[in-house]
Amino acid sequence: MRKVFLPLLAFCVAACGGPVEPAGPLDSGFVTEYLTPTRIVFTSGAVANAEHLLKPYVGQVSTDEPEVTSFGQGGYVLLDFGKEIQGGIQLVRTLSGPKDEIRFRIVLGESVTEALSRWDAPESTASNDHAVRDFELAVPWLGSVEVGNSGFRFARIELAEGRGDEIDLLAVRAISRQRDLDYLGSFKCSDDRLNRIWQTGAYTVHLCMQDYLWDGVKRDRLVWMGDMHPEIMTVNTVFGNQQVVRKSLDYVRDKTAPTNWMNGICSYSLWWIILQQHLYEWYGDKAYLEEQGDYLQALLHTVMENVDGNRESYQDGRFIDWPSNDQPDVIHAGLQALTIRALEAGAEMAACLGKDYLQKECTAVAQQLRTYVPDAVENSQAAALLSIEGLLDAEEASAIILGNGPEKFTSFMGYYLLEALAKSGHYAEAMQLISDYWGRMLDLGATTFWEDFNYNDAKNAGRIDEIVPEGTFDIHADGGAWCYVGLRHSFCHGWASGPTAWLSEHVLGIEPVEPGFKTVRIDPHLGDLEWAEGTFPTPYGLIRVRHQKNADGSVSSDVKLPKGVRQVK
Repeated sequence: MRKVFLPLLAFCVAACGGPVEPAGPLDSGFVTEYLTPTRIVFTSGAVANAEHLLKPYVGQVSTDEPEVTSFGQGGYVLLDFGKEIQGGIQLVRTLSGPKDEIRFRIVLGESVTEALSRWDAPESTASNDHAVRDFELAVPWLGSVEVGNSGFRFARIELAEGRGDEIDLLAVRAISRQRDLDYLGSFKCSDDRLNRIWQTGAYTVHLCMQDYLWDGVKRDRLVWMGDMHPEIMTVNTVFGNQQVVRKSLDYVRDKTAPTNWMNGICSYSLWWIILQQHLYEWYGDKAYLEEQGDYLQALLHTVMENVDGNRESYQDGRFIDWPSNDQPDVIHAGLQALTIRALEAGAEMAACLGKDYLQKECTAVAQQLRTYVPDAVENSQAAALLSIEGLLDAEEASAIILGNGPEKFTSFMGYYLLEALAKSGHYAEAMQLISDYWGRMLDLGATTFWEDFNYNDAKNAGRIDEIVPEGTFDIHADGGAWCYVGLRHSFCHGWASGPTAWLSEHVLGIEPVEPGFKTVRIDPHLGDLEWAEGTFPTPYGLIRVRHQKNADGSVSSDVKLPKGVRQVK
């Protein structure tokens, strides 16, 4: 991530001069949408006229429905709704069969493989964790039923009861529930693959913005504080100031004593501190910052109590990301960098809140920590976090990251690898890695980005929207590790949205200089792109930019700022 902390004096002078007057956070409601299947993946057994399920349903069943799909015992159809959604499913039954209810088995899936996998099958990695995706449903005669609350794209519909009757369904529809949000931020450039990646990251986070900001919509429907950092950066970039962000930050704060670690993980409390500074930088809401004052002070003291001389010394909850979870040197390097960052963020917020003593404490401990630099051990995550904090030469860090390539990217920490590449000016290389790593998920049929993605597994992998051919790697059933083995793996995870925030920040080049976007710096980096354009939400309205590369390699920019925002060099 770009080093976004303002110099302390400038921060306090600019930030404490008065509250930002523009509109406060939005608390958007939810919209429900019924979706007709886009495709019959296949049918099996006694199913007739499945194509009728692709026709729009008007929302009312009648006694005369000639175009129906008939199911015999054990017959099933696998439906594709065209994109990942968060929600449930509706079945509509006609006059056929006995008048009492008939049971169907519903299996939802983020991939074709998952929709074909029962949770109770021997050695299956499919599960009903967090959200039930495999269940039986009683469907009334001449009526409809709606049920389910999961993340899915595919649905297998099977007649479960053995009465020998044929049962007709008029319709099967997915029920999408998501926040009613405008995509205020936008990004387009001369590379359409990057455009698709930006949009997919935005949509991934949109689905995760439920009652709280979740990590995933099938599994990990929880508020994980560290995971929220890239999510919130994407929310800021695409949707602007949203109340669900503060609601989620406050939820974990209120659930966790400042002497304990959020979610039981020490780095997640550090991320909470860092996120509070980010929110103040973007929105300049001093009243909200003041609400955090007492808790922030107590938590910062807990952090400082876990520093031994010039090194972090956390005893429990040591975590950076899952792929580095068995690498103590990487975890140590990451925690050293994040502790410095959190303490420097805390010092800036303390100064703005008039807690001069706390500002001095945090600054002193952070300066002491800077006298020791852990070894990056040729690891991309460690190198990125150390480089972002200025503990490792930016070029040296970039050499490690580029040398390891997409094979060592992770969907969560990949965001920080991109930030480190930006720090050393490797924008073109960063965009190529975005195209290679996140773009490969799109190549495999993704419509949202995944909890984790092993690039090497993709080399012989089948698509997630098809039956995986024999001899081809099944990236859902056979992939995954740690807590996301096989089909438990989430294919819609907000922490994977980093490229969306990164492209808007670094390619469009939009950076707040003064809290609340009162002043802004616009410094585009097109790399190998011919042009890029987009919008960026601020408390004052949208910034609009278009950058065009000239024949001599220079860039011409057309910038339109909302009233109240001033551009500086």
